[in-house]
Amino acid sequence: MPAIGMGTFGSDRYGHEQVSEAVLGAASMGYRFFDCASVYGNEHHIGEALQTIQSVIPRSELYIDSKVWNDQHDHVIESCKQSLKDLQLDYLDLYLVHWPFANYHAPGCDGDARNPDSRPYDHERFMNTWRQMEQLVDMGLVRSIGTSNMTIAKLKPLLRDARIKPVVNEMELHPHFQQSELYDFLNENQIQPIGFCPIGSPQRPARDTTENDTVDIEDPIIIAAANRIGVHPAIICLKWAHHRGHVPIPFSVDPEQYRGNLEAITKDPLSSSEIAALKTIDKNCRLIKGQVFLWQGANDWQDLWDLDGEIVS
Repeated sequence: MPAIGMGTFGSDRYGHEQVSEAVLGAASMGYRFFDCASVYGNEHHIGEALQTIQSVIPRSELYIDSKVWNDQHDHVIESCKQSLKDLQLDYLDLYLVHWPFANYHAPGCDGDARNPDSRPYDHERFMNTWRQMEQLVDMGLVRSIGTSNMTIAKLKPLLRDARIKPVVNEMELHPHFQQSELYDFLNENQIQPIGFCPIGSPQRPARDTTENDTVDIEDPIIIAAANRIGVHPAIICLKWAHHRGHVPIPFSVDPEQYRGNLEAITKDPLSSSEIAALKTIDKNCRLIKGQVFLWQGANDWQDLWDLDGEIVS
């Protein structure tokens, strides 16, 4: 897996053509990992870009992933085949279960929206989904499988029961939300962390913002490191991710920005004192709370994340 990827969740703010043009531009600059998902609604357009890219870059040098959305947990193989068709690929390097819940919400719904059919996490049901994921490997449609937005409490029974264990967990990771306990658990179990929202997601959907959220790129320690090197504070967040050992997947349609994101992991490393200082600024500030997946009877969005170490039912 490359050390940095380009996320493609941007069609809520940008046109599909802008996203696919960004994929083309990023590949020309050296990106090889592109993080996709069916729910982003742009895989068909990205597939056209990937066809162009493969005219100059062999498929074997690319790393492409996608994800099964919540309403397709009972139809994983069909969902994966549709993504392959849209992306114009014969196989995926990685396929993820986007969220551990089969709970569906309408695109663009308000953060307080609740689907009456939503249910708490059910391990037996999740394992039914995971067995289909394993079949995808057996069929040669995907090289590896993984999870996203999981907790230690949910991963433990999965690791116990899985025939093919997850190779990655994609999760929110940035200096103000370091998830150290989960991060260490993943490393101990040889699961590679992939970090979304690596700069703190300043352009996340309004439904995910609260008055208590903090802003990584306004942190004095991050700004001081950025001033020393002469870069935007966002670049420091990516340097931190690379030094820590997880794979960040920033997104931008601006060529200068995604060039800078790529160069963040190849130029001007952080000093040991800066690394030590960044470790101290964890504010446990989760930005993507997932509250639209809550079920009737849940207390609040924290019930999604098993904060006491037990699966909330």
